[in-house]
Amino acid sequence: MIVYRYDKTFEGLLTAVFEAYASKMFPDQLLGENDMVPLFCDEIVEIQTDEERYSRVWKGLERRISKSALYTLPDCWLSELPEVDMLIFRYIRKAIDAPQSIELNFGDPDVMELAKIWRQVQKERERVLQFVRFQKTADGMYFSCLEPAFNVLPITLSHFIDRFHDQKWIIYDAKRDYGYYYDMQKATEIHLDDKQWDDRGILSEKVADMDEQLFQQLWKGYFNAIAIKERLNPRAHKRQLPVRFWRYLPEKR
Repeated sequence: MIVYRYDKTFEGLLTAVFEAYASKMFPDQLLGENDMVPLFCDEIVEIQTDEERYSRVWKGLERRISKSALYTLPDCWLSELPEVDMLIFRYIRKAIDAPQSIELNFGDPDVMELAKIWRQVQKERERVLQFVRFQKTADGMYFSCLEPAFNVLPITLSHFIDRFHDQKWIIYDAKRDYGYYYDMQKATEIHLDDKQWDDRGILSEKVADMDEQLFQQLWKGYFNAIAIKERLNPRAHKRQLPVRFWRYLPEKR
């Protein structure tokens, strides 16, 4: 068994593809830097992420599959599902070796599985766009916290920048402990050690705007006022608004 060990980044995965073709030695398993090595392992290859090498793989893929198919790969990577890196590795290898594009060959199990994962990631992205609720801070910035099932914040940024380009805001992924700060110029990835919010994402009183509680009460009142009790359907409600988002929604607290 040949094992490649890399830094668990998408760029590192593309570098691993380059190394495999350069050495003509393809891995049976991909491991992160801290993952346990399998018992029956013949060789471990250490992969160092290299910009020139992963760029060459990316440019090679641009010539073999369409742009839409190409960008499904980093989207699927954001799913963080077990073995998704090996799945993407196999897809890339097939795309490089095939005489024609494989992107519509849904008889291939890897193509089919990646299409399924991509749909799941896009669905979670849409949910984040729908369920983000901002709170205003005392210094005029807007803050939102949530826990998406997949690591989709990077593919939501263009929407929030376009929608709220004239405001400073932070969107934070509590599950992965990172977020993005937008300063009306660009969005920057951040990691916050001093968390000024509770486990429901509610800002503490010392950092929240003095009118924030009033606006949350007004929002709850509006939410209740438009509800038609005779048409309540809890099952459909939970399907369209998953329970895992409720703790971060003021209308559901």
